[in-house]
Amino acid sequence: MKSYFFVAVAAAVALPSTALANSVALEANATQAESIWGGELGVGYNLSKGPFTLRPMVGAFIYQRDNNRYYEQTTSTGQTICRDSTNGQFAASERCDNTAVKAYGKIEATVTLVGIAEVGGGARYSGDKVRPYGTAAFSILPKLKVKANAGAEYYAVGLLASF
Repeated sequence: MKSYFFVAVAAAVALPSTALANSVALEANATQAESIWGGELGVGYNLSKGPFTLRPMVGAFIYQRDNNRYYEQTTSTGQTICRDSTNGQFAASERCDNTAVKAYGKIEATVTLVGIAEVGGGARYSGDKVRPYGTAAFSILPKLKVKANAGAEYYAVGLLASF
């Protein structure tokens, strides 16, 4: 019993001293999620040991939502105005802005191959479902990678930067 205790203490002392290459990760992607096109902006943290990386991330999916009630109209003088389709009345211009933001969280587990390619899998939560996906990234600069994700009702292509 005492030998297990000493092994556990030795492991606890040795593990923190092993090299971990941790860094902040930023991503910007063109994304299709649940049949809606938009962009993802995310921030996370790379927890790396050897060729393996665990990357938890949070971010925002920015997209154009459907809004059939308000629309923009250009007048004969070239001025753009916002109108309410239910009654034809003028409306405040912000009512015609259909931009929406949806938060997401995800975690990725990857392995680096040959120093320039990274492959793995992840899970993305946004709204009500967790969606698994595959991921691949290729270095284009020392701290910058081009990245692609693909899964059920989720596709993304963009850039991943580490600092």
